[in-house]
Amino acid sequence: MKKYLLSFLLLFSTGLVFADGHSEDEKKVLAALEAYFNARTDQDWKTVVSYESKSGTYGTNSDGSFHKPVVIQTAQDWANSNQGGVINVHYPEAIQLADDVVFVRFYYEGVTNVGGVSKPYRTRVTMNWVKESGKWVAKTQHYSSASYGGVHVTQSSDFED
Repeated sequence: MKKYLLSFLLLFSTGLVFADGHSEDEKKVLAALEAYFNARTDQDWKTVVSYESKSGTYGTNSDGSFHKPVVIQTAQDWANSNQGGVINVHYPEAIQLADDVVFVRFYYEGVTNVGGVSKPYRTRVTMNWVKESGKWVAKTQHYSSASYGGVHVTQSSDFED
């Protein structure tokens, strides 16, 4: 009986070690995702560009601008975009689709500051990350509004201590 109990406990405790279910590549992409969006918040445009595909990215929105051409942005392009504010990634999930492709989805919300005007921002994001020269980089980004009733709308006071 002790052997059965010991076997059960060993099996159960080993299962907890692998409970998150993410592959190593999925974990690397989630770390890259965090670094990419932290760099955007910090306006570290050189780092932002380093996490985007060298052959360009496809960025679309669910506002009628779905068919946009590939864009290769420079740090200067990002600096000229006049984006600011504090926007955070929430509930990111990563799913490896192929050896060199990981699909990511998450909520992105906070307060934007564009041209000195602050507004609440809530969206759902899906991305495909690809491995280029051994590094995970963003290849596609789709932003879909998450402005629906019955939920908290972020405001600047949420970020005050």
